[in-house]
Formats: sequence, C-alpha cells, structure tokens
Amino acid sequence: MERSILLVEDNPDDRELTLRALEKNNILNPVILASDGVEALDILFRRGAHTQPQFGETPAVVLLDLKLPKLDGLEVLKTLRADPRTRLLPVVVLTSSREEQDVIASYSLGANSYIRKPVDFSKFIEAVRQLGLYWLVLNEAPPQEKQ
Repeated sequence: MERSILLVEDNPDDRELTLRALEKNNILNPVILASDGVEALDILFRRGAHTQPQFGETPAVVLLDLKLPKLDGLEVLKTLRADPRTRLLPVVVLTSSREEQDVIASYSLGANSYIRKPVDFSKFIEAVRQLGLYWLVLNEAPPQEKQ
C-alpha cells in the first residue's frame, strides 16, 4: 500500500501549488486534502464524514498550514501530540508565516519540521522534492501503535 500524504491547507491556490509541486517531482503518493483543522482531525481520527480511511491507514506525513479556519494548525498539532494514536505521526508545518513565535510554538508542540512556503515556484518545487524524498523515502517511520 502506498504511503499517503495529508495536506491540510485552506487556501485553494496554495493547495493547487503544493499538488503541482508534488506532481512535478513525480511524488505520486495519494494526497488526502483537508481544508480546515477540524476536517484534518476528523480524517486522522476517523470521525464524522471520515469514518472510512481514504487511503489505507494513517498517512506517512502531515503537511500542516498554521492559519486555518475552525481550528488553527497549532491546535491541530497539540491535539495530535496528545493522542497516543497520532503522537508519533510526522508533522511538517508548511506555512507562509514568518512569525518567530509560530516557529517556536510549532516545535514546542512537537512539529517534526517547519518550512516557510517560498514565494518563488521553482524554490517551492525544490522544497517539496526534498520533503518527499526525506519523509516518503528515507525516513524510517515508527511502528503503528495499536488503537
């Protein structure tokens, strides 16, 4: 089973840009889309309209924007780290925020990485290539904990 990516992004342009960058880098893993923090948690905890997993088990990595409607990215991260089912799930904060407090808060809450979205598309493509290579190919994920 291919390892999926959960992309949590509310901005349609940024979502499309990320999907195009993945495609341009031949990262063909299934991508699950969530447009707000509540939907992301519903997908990961299989509740509400998302009781059936979209692509097998837990995604290989979560790409998490911070500025989200309903529940912001930091609250999503806090919830993920507090639950034994998702506390080890790799989370990459992928955001346009340049606020130092967002970087500190993200790492304090257990983010695995913090990446600012480059404005230049060619730099963004390269950043996504490196993300895919590391998190989907090189990284050794922890074993799934029993729920």
